[in-house]
This record gives sequence, structure tokens and C-alpha cells, in this order.
Amino acid sequence: MAQTEEQPFLFVGLGNPGPLYEMTRHNMGYLVVQALARRLAYFFKEDKRFNARVAKGVSEGKSVHLLLPLTYMNLSGTAVKRYMDYFKIPLSSLIVVTDDIALSFGQLRLRAMGSAGGHNGLKSIEAQLGTSHYMRLRMGIGHPGPHVLTDYVLGPFSVLEQQELPSFIDSGVEVLQRLLKEQMMQVMNTVNTVSGRVREPTDLTKPPLQG
Repeated sequence: MAQTEEQPFLFVGLGNPGPLYEMTRHNMGYLVVQALARRLAYFFKEDKRFNARVAKGVSEGKSVHLLLPLTYMNLSGTAVKRYMDYFKIPLSSLIVVTDDIALSFGQLRLRAMGSAGGHNGLKSIEAQLGTSHYMRLRMGIGHPGPHVLTDYVLGPFSVLEQQELPSFIDSGVEVLQRLLKEQMMQVMNTVNTVSGRVREPTDLTKPPLQG
């Protein structure tokens, strides 16, 4: 999975389109890739060829593509496959940013490959690409505990999570920017050895911040 200078980078943020889902846990991938675009001063435009929002530019001398599928989560792979085929982007250039209930909120993990783990967005990408051998940055959103999974991931961040969310998103952006300059294994070894906090499942009875 080593990157070469000649290869582009495709960062895909997983989420659901529209204001209803904008600040929900399942949109963590969207939030990180959108923050990366702001950091790089890139601007998203909807491209109907891929049913996605797309931003492109050059950073660290590398061609960088940002993709936010507008297909809803369970069809994310359709947009990813179309985009990769059109621009002839190799599998080794793909980095998917996704939420993960197996990690506590505030933890992140970088992987060169892995199972979908029940995540519908990753399932769709794996089905369309025919492989699970692609990089993914997993952003922990915590386990729902006794709560219904769908309600949890499609629900708003808790008050405490909203307070910590900006720094967590920034941590994800920093990992993506490091991948533009460093070898994946080097980044993975440092990111994955940092201990995250372990918290109890989020209390869904707490109201979200208003504003």
C-alpha cells in the first residue's frame, strides 16, 4: 500500500447528505474531509456524474481529490467506484474516513485494510471494488450500549461530544495531511499507538446544544 509521488490521493468521507444528518455520528467521515477541504482552501462542487460532491487541488506537490458521496451511506461504493474508474485512481491511493462504534469517542485508527464490521458504507465500497484492501481512517464514535444502533449513529452528538468534536476532527485532518508527506506505515505506527480515552456509552437522554 505504499504511496509514490506520482500517485494522486483520494480522500473519501462517508456520511449521509442533507441538513438532517449533518451533525450526526454517522457523518464523522463527512466532517473530517470537509475540515480538510477548509484547511487546504478547497471548495466542493456537486458532480452529477458521480452523484457526489468533489473538491480537487494540489498539496505537498501531490494531486489531492476529496469525495463526499451523495448516494446515502449504503450506496457509497457506487460513487467511489465511478470516480476511481473515471480518473483512473489506483486502489493504493484511496483513503476512506469513516465512523466506528468499536472505538471510544476521541479514538482513531488508521488501517491498510480490514473488514466492513457491519458498516453499510464500507460494505458498499467493498462490494463495488471487490476488495477490502484499501486504507481507512476509523473515527471512534463510541458504542451505543443498550440503545438501538440506528438511532445512535443517526442521532446528534451529545453535549460533551460537541465540546470535544472540533479537536477530534482536527486530529483526523492531521492524519490525512501526514499521509501526503509520510509513508502510510510510519503514520499508522504513531497514530495507532496513541492511547485514547475510554468512556461509558453516550447518554442519549442529554439534549444536544442549540444554536
